Amino acid sequence: MTNQYWLVKTEPEAYAWETFVRDGRTVWDGVRNYQARNHLRTMRVGDQVLFYASVTTKAVLGTATVKREHFPDPSATEGDWSAVELALGTTLPHPVTLAAIKAEPRLAELPLLRQSRLSVMPLSKAHFDLIVRLGRRK
Repeated sequence: MTNQYWLVKTEPEAYAWETFVRDGRTVWDGVRNYQARNHLRTMRVGDQVLFYASVTTKAVLGTATVKREHFPDPSATEGDWSAVELALGTTLPHPVTLAAIKAEPRLAELPLLRQSRLSVMPLSKAHFDLIVRLGRRK
């Protein structure tokens, strides 16, 4: 099966990239949007993920890999919510800011720009690879 590609968003105050780097793994929980939940349920072990810090940072800071497919969200007190486990990938040497993403014509159809409030979204391999390349440039 071919890997899929994703972008997950978090507010740094809720879960910072630096915390993920320290932890090495995390349960991606607390998603309370049905479309985002359904995306979590589509994730498979080995899928590649971009970590986007929203609100104040507004940048892709690094990558992760799905290590455990969806399971009941341990933070949910009611409802049918899911979580996945992510393992740390790499820190991008140069954060890819929202401004840089908006300025790149090849990213014009990126779900981040079309559904900016969605916290879990699929990406094409081309979009994933381009953002990683932008984060590795000087």
